[in-house]
Amino acid sequence: MSEAILQARGVSKSFGGLRAVSEFSLSLPARGLHGLIGPNGAGKTTVFNLLTGVYHPSEGEISLAGESLLGLKPHKRAAAGLARTFQNIRLFAELSVLDNVRIACHLRTTHSMGSAILRLPKHRREERAIVRRSMELLEVFDLAGRASEDARNLPYGDQRRLEIARALATEPKCLLLDEPAAGMNPQEKVDLRKLIHQIRERFGVAILLIEHDMGVVMNLCERITVLNFGQTIAAGTPEHVQSDPKVIEAYLGTE
Repeated sequence: MSEAILQARGVSKSFGGLRAVSEFSLSLPARGLHGLIGPNGAGKTTVFNLLTGVYHPSEGEISLAGESLLGLKPHKRAAAGLARTFQNIRLFAELSVLDNVRIACHLRTTHSMGSAILRLPKHRREERAIVRRSMELLEVFDLAGRASEDARNLPYGDQRRLEIARALATEPKCLLLDEPAAGMNPQEKVDLRKLIHQIRERFGVAILLIEHDMGVVMNLCERITVLNFGQTIAAGTPEHVQSDPKVIEAYLGTE
């Protein structure tokens, strides 16, 4: 097992008297592929929001590549190397496909505001590099031919892929995917599984995903953590998790 790139230890979150997540722990190795599953309302998205800085934990520690993320706002966590997509797609719908990716690339620019205003040589060089990088990403996702179209005009599955491309444009160490297969047809889900494997191999990122489609999770992830009512009820390989009595009870109930 490689050294952990993303680690959560004893992370809890309460909203008033409601304990939404209780003592959640995770160790995601470099280039790991880990699933986070559970019934509706289990706390999965709350965990993502805790990892990415939307929420601040009531207790616990979160680190990326050995550096604590506590106290960092979402944009600072993105700069540290933690990127995400959303269950409800959040593209810049009025902008072009290319501009959606270009905006994310600007996280890694080094020219100053003055250089941009005056269009100095360093600014122009970086902008040309950003366009090249953006087009390379769109090629990976078979979207280069639609670069000039408004993002809102893409089919649903292409919008999902564009959101992943935009996240990768920030050059993350770890990529969090929130229900990437939601709304996809069976063939699109097969293509998505292949794409996620390709992303891991090509970009060398660790991937943590929330997904309701068990076929996607069981055929894709190396390890799985199962939440129910904010508590971890199982963790391990897909084979171990799908035969765990607590997991079966959480999804199917008892007689």
